[in-house]
Amino acid sequence: MATEPPPDATAPGSEPGTTRTDVEAALLGHATYRSLGEQKLSPQEERFERGRRTTGFWLAPLVSAVFLLLPLDMGAAQHTLAGILLGVIVLWVTEPVPIPVGGLIGVGAIVLFGVVPAADALAPFGSSTIFTFIGAFILAQAMLKHGLARRFAFRILSLPGVGSSTFRLIAAFGLITCLLSAFVSNTATVAMLLPTALGLLTVIAKMLQDRGLVAEDFDPTRLRVGAALVLMLAYGASVGGLLTPVGSPPNLIGRDLMEKATGEKISFAQWMATALPLCAVMFIILMTVLLLLNKPEIRRIEGIEAYVAERRAELGSLSRAEKNTLIAFGTTVTLWIFPGVVALIAGTDSSVYETVSGRLNEGVVAVLGASLLFVLPTHWGRRETTLNWSDAARIDWGTILLFGCGIIFGALLESTGLAKTIGDSASDALGLSSLFAITAFAVVLAILVSETTSNTASAAVVVPIVIPIAVAAGADPFTPALAATFAASFGFMLPVSTPQNAIAYGSGVVPITTMIRSGAGFDALGAILLILALPLMVTVTGIGG
Repeated sequence: MATEPPPDATAPGSEPGTTRTDVEAALLGHATYRSLGEQKLSPQEERFERGRRTTGFWLAPLVSAVFLLLPLDMGAAQHTLAGILLGVIVLWVTEPVPIPVGGLIGVGAIVLFGVVPAADALAPFGSSTIFTFIGAFILAQAMLKHGLARRFAFRILSLPGVGSSTFRLIAAFGLITCLLSAFVSNTATVAMLLPTALGLLTVIAKMLQDRGLVAEDFDPTRLRVGAALVLMLAYGASVGGLLTPVGSPPNLIGRDLMEKATGEKISFAQWMATALPLCAVMFIILMTVLLLLNKPEIRRIEGIEAYVAERRAELGSLSRAEKNTLIAFGTTVTLWIFPGVVALIAGTDSSVYETVSGRLNEGVVAVLGASLLFVLPTHWGRRETTLNWSDAARIDWGTILLFGCGIIFGALLESTGLAKTIGDSASDALGLSSLFAITAFAVVLAILVSETTSNTASAAVVVPIVIPIAVAAGADPFTPALAATFAASFGFMLPVSTPQNAIAYGSGVVPITTMIRSGAGFDALGAILLILALPLMVTVTGIGG
């Protein structure tokens, strides 16, 4: 049996009379953005946070104003968009206002300064990705409300050897994420696993609290182990999404553009043979970076087997609400996976795949699956269903707005030609002529673009830029185009970079500074890996040749 701390045990840093933290309320409440007064910070942390946020109030408009006054040789719309985007990035990094509000300020400025009309600016909010967020968040809300996420978490912790080590726990969770995201969309993978990640963190936090290893009034959303676990979920999905052509939208976009440019077909097997070694090394780098920068508060979780066994026994059998949630969740996941199965059997060029993938749109499937929660009854006599609307209204609408703003900036970078201008100017300035230089340029540009737009937009913008650059230099365009396609999924620093980053940030356990610090390290190491290893893998597998 797990031993409880004696009544008079005092956790490090705790004081008599302190209020005991409600771990579940703190971790499962989805509080994305919290003001300084809502956080438990040390005096040094509070000074840093106050200075960072105060700086943003004057630095963001100053950066935009200075850039707009520069006499640059670009169109008026491009110049204005670039200035506004720079100011928004400063707002996102310094957080003088909540991050979603920073995005909305930028969208308002785009219309106010005449970059595009309001209808054009706001159109991307109708993207299917937005509805994927809404549906997935509602499903997650049901899993959290009815305890299904905790049940899944205890199941993972009970696996032999996994639950006793935070290192093995994070590694196992990352491997599950990678494998799923190879065939299910990255967004869907993160959305379906986030409740389990929060459940795992809740179990660990409560155990630390019960054993007096943290202060009674500690803030569980600031645990380093939580940041590492949730970032592993987001980043692991990006890595796993590279394994197959259907694992991520940038893969399909890049493959189509490369096949048209080279006239060579890229088979499923060739893609996997090329990507698998790279993804394996990326995963090792990911584990190393996350655990070095977010070292868990505890390495070995002693007595976890007894602790987990006790809590699993307390849960009992599945309730009707949990069964209904499983039905809705299982239906959604099955429909998310089905197009990938069809692609494996019939190929992505077949009419069957086009029909199935078009009808089973990711966003439509998500909202239909979530709708089942309002249909499946828990008590028919009282007409009670698995969720009510007040439950659904508590999802993180801020993250949905934030990613909508990211889609808007991505669409405008492409439609105004600003991304192409940046690429062409950089290419001319650098005088690219060798295959190595063009590949390095493709990787760096794709990562930079993906940091402020979606990874899909990054692939759509950068791959068409690097192909003509390579052709003009007399180099084979395939390698730099494939490098740009892979690198488009390497936006790790900001919540708007990828949908999975936005979901991770929406968990409330990953501060923006932690995401930037961890993402920057992985961006740099991942870029070096692609630049050095991808040309070698292309030669070994003969892909595109």
